[in-house]
Amino acid sequence: FTDCTGRTQFLFSTDDSHFVVETDGIITVSTDRPITARFHPGFMVLQTFTGRFSHLQTEYLFPQDPVGPQIPVLDFTKSSPGLKRRKRGFVNPPLSLSENHRGPYPLYLASIRSEIDKVKKINYMITGPGADEPPVDLFTMDRATGHLYVTQEVDREKQDKYTLIAHAMTQGGEYVEEPMEVIINVIDQNDNKPIFNQSIYMGEVPEASQKGKVIQVVATDADEPNTDTSDIRYRIMSQSPEQPGPNMFIMYPVTGVIRVNEAGLDRKKIPQYTLEVQAADMKGEGLTGFAKVIIKVTDGNDHAPVFTEPSVNALVVKMLVTDGDEPHTMAWDAKFKIIDGDPGNLFTVETGTNKQEGIITAGLDFERTSKHTLLVTVVNEAPPSVPLVTSTATVLVTVLDVNEPPIFESEETHVSKSEDLAVNSLVVKYTASDPDSARKQKVMYKLISDPAGWLDIDKETGVITVRNQMDRESSFVKKDIYTALIGAYDDGGSTGTGTLILTLKDINDNAPIIEERSIIVCNKKPAPQLLTVTDKDGPGFTSPYSVSLRDSAMANWIARVNDASMYTR
Repeated sequence: FTDCTGRTQFLFSTDDSHFVVETDGIITVSTDRPITARFHPGFMVLQTFTGRFSHLQTEYLFPQDPVGPQIPVLDFTKSSPGLKRRKRGFVNPPLSLSENHRGPYPLYLASIRSEIDKVKKINYMITGPGADEPPVDLFTMDRATGHLYVTQEVDREKQDKYTLIAHAMTQGGEYVEEPMEVIINVIDQNDNKPIFNQSIYMGEVPEASQKGKVIQVVATDADEPNTDTSDIRYRIMSQSPEQPGPNMFIMYPVTGVIRVNEAGLDRKKIPQYTLEVQAADMKGEGLTGFAKVIIKVTDGNDHAPVFTEPSVNALVVKMLVTDGDEPHTMAWDAKFKIIDGDPGNLFTVETGTNKQEGIITAGLDFERTSKHTLLVTVVNEAPPSVPLVTSTATVLVTVLDVNEPPIFESEETHVSKSEDLAVNSLVVKYTASDPDSARKQKVMYKLISDPAGWLDIDKETGVITVRNQMDRESSFVKKDIYTALIGAYDDGGSTGTGTLILTLKDINDNAPIIEERSIIVCNKKPAPQLLTVTDKDGPGFTSPYSVSLRDSAMANWIARVNDASMYTR
């Protein structure tokens, strides 16, 4: 048996309980019921076996439905004269009925028979749930023949078994047999797909992880437990983005556990992944359900602290004063002012928290001036009530030289180049100067961050060139912009940084892609299939598209473009 899913395993049912049909279509003999065989001219003899059928040509004798199919016959227990009602003791083998059977209905299931009908007219009837109790008339019986019918499809997920009571009686209503229990088991069919208990799962993983569990997803199947129809297998269908590799995560097919598969997670580059996962029954070959798993890459301590400024305002001196007025009043609180020696406003003076000290700080540059002489005054917050002499102090500041990092001509340099710029071509010359003019140091250059490895920089000149072919469609490019961090360092090891902002101009270097690499089309009333066409290039190099069929496909298929998608049928 084949269908439109490509599966190789199916659940089969048979209306003859002497045989079992396995999921691969192999027919075996049931060990629970005997087979009667007879000789037939030109045929071999059936020997006792319970394994798979060989090529024995044998004729089997079974009760026959008047219209053809082989139908089970259920016999009442033999009755003794002077029948009295007694508790049922005999149980016939259960009947089997496949759910979602296509009919036609009413469907003939079995024949109920009493040996007494050989000597007198017998009427047959059934009672119980499904007969004269809800769901009423799901099963019916021909009163004259004892033929048992089901009148409509049944659903195992609603009810997996029906128990009926069969009766045999005379025309006058006298029971001639002990009531017989008829059990009808509903055989499961794979009519329910797996369903995830969440449509979207959220997980987290540290960026430095190389292995380890991330999250576990769970799907359930309403079909019969512990059978192939509910035996689920999981798999990852897609990972977005696919950097730094398309298989960053692995999924265990039986448990649904998702683990890190490869090293290289980096929150700064890719903070989040989206996985589409599938659950399929029939051990992964049957009906499917889908869910999304969003995995957030959390930060790890993979960067050392770095000062944002190489120099800060330094504490130069604290100047203490005394005041005979009442402490902690405006007449006692002091305020300070630099009145001479700071034409460049390099120094500031503030009153300390105790209101009796002046704190002088400065942002100094040895290369500008190595010595400063400051004249500082101090007064009270409150104006004097009598004439007072303003106190002054002189502060001599000697500036010590430190090695400062080179400074780029601009913090950022912006360049626009075509993505197909040839290897070794010039991108830009990006230079820096050393503020330590007295030291006569040499400035050299290096690449601090070049995520895609596309660039080279001349150590001596700061000339940046193309090392490897660039690609605007790379995951390292955001909104056409590629960013690199450039370092300039001097003889003393101090490093200054600048940023290269490289805008990549697009070219038509990517062919359109049909996302669906394979589709399944049923040959029964085939519906048009919508295929998605994408192109990594930017505007002007994408749609409109044209499609065509190749070779023999043109005889049976038609393809046309609808906006950015393609229809096939």
